[in-house]
Parts: sequence; structure tokens; C-alpha cells
Amino acid sequence: MRTSVGLGPPVLTRAARYPVRMPRYEYRCRTCGDTFELSRPMAQSAAPASCPSGHDDTVKLLSTVAVGGTATAAGPAPRAGGSGGGCCGGGCCG
Repeated sequence: MRTSVGLGPPVLTRAARYPVRMPRYEYRCRTCGDTFELSRPMAQSAAPASCPSGHDDTVKLLSTVAVGGTATAAGPAPRAGGSGGGCCGGGCCG
């Protein structure tokens, strides 16, 4: 089972007036096998975490990040021929 703990609305700072998002860390309980997430500041990333069932024997998991999206415009296509630089592409070698 996967559980999210400590996920509330974003905190608004007085100085910036924009939401401050904290990183999410994933943990697994060695006692019950539950996997859960905590949102906490990076300064507390190594602090112990208790699982939602109250067990203290937990380990932080290495999480993967997926980045997706679409390009809005394609870049220029490479030109064929010897128009590039370098020894073999510049046309200045004999």
C-alpha cells in the first residue's frame, strides 16, 4: 500500500507571496512493508521517519524522476554536405 503523509496546501511566504513547495521523499517500513511519502524540507531529508502505522524501522528509498513534455518548435535540421567546421567538414583540407 502507498500512503502520502504531510501533503497539505502550499505554504505562502510573506516575502515572496508565492507557494513554497517542499520535496517529497519516499520511505519503506521494514516492519509492515508499507511504502509512504513525506513532504519535508531538504534539511530534514536524513531525519528518521515513522510509517503511518507508527513503526520506526523505516528506510528512505531512492526515487526516480520522470520528465516529460512536448517540444513547441523543432530546431533547425542539420545541413548535408561539407558546410561544417573541422578537418573533414570544412573543405579547407586537401
